Amino acid sequence: MENNSIEMALLEPEERELVEFVFKAIPAADRGGLTPDDILLVLDLMDDYLEEQGLLREDPKTGEMEYLDGDVDETEQLNYVLKAIHAEGRNISAVQIQLIQDAELQYGIAKGYYSED
Repeated sequence: MENNSIEMALLEPEERELVEFVFKAIPAADRGGLTPDDILLVLDLMDDYLEEQGLLREDPKTGEMEYLDGDVDETEQLNYVLKAIHAEGRNISAVQIQLIQDAELQYGIAKGYYSED
């Protein structure tokens, strides 16, 4: 994965690892011009959705973001992200967003953040 953007350079090591994991998890045939910056944007929008749903908040003591227990409607999240992507004039397909969602979930399971249920 080659990308020397400023956005990627500013990421914390774990965030960079996530973006790289997601990028590599998407089959080359489905990437269709998808860049690491695009993946980062989708991941950020996924978090925006979680915040709006009350499933992600900033811990007032540490300033860290914390995920709260609850169910995520993946279709609703996909539609939210797709609408935001199109509003920005970006060309990322619904299939690519779903692949990013799936890869992020697999990363979270591998790291022990999520359970497989």
